[in-house]
Amino acid sequence: MKIGDVARRTGLSIDTLRYYEKLGLIDPPWRQAGRRAYDENIIAWLSFIKMLKATGMPLADVETYARLRRDGDRSSAERRVMLEQQREAVLEKIAELTECVELLDYKIKNYAEIEARYRAEDGRKDKHDEY
Repeated sequence: MKIGDVARRTGLSIDTLRYYEKLGLIDPPWRQAGRRAYDENIIAWLSFIKMLKATGMPLADVETYARLRRDGDRSSAERRVMLEQQREAVLEKIAELTECVELLDYKIKNYAEIEARYRAEDGRKDKHDEY
């Protein structure tokens, strides 16, 4: 699979794929007529990398994870611990964001009530002015 195909299927830019290759996040692809040719399995791996980044995992930790992945099953405990720690960080962020949403909901409701009172008071003033 050509680099452009991988980019389209993953939503990553060609430059990002080359950068990931340079960092060692993805193995260098084999070459076909001087062009990168990727194996189909790269799609699932890149999707996983995107998910790790979406969780807020620092790129340095993603690099560590990729290095451990290349070590195979003997590094499974280290990778599991990394994922457990990242999961905990995500749960903490979710709790923080949930509090933020609750505060936003309160403020939105409060402003809606203020607007309703303002409209009601405005309506009374208009009626008074008519007399």
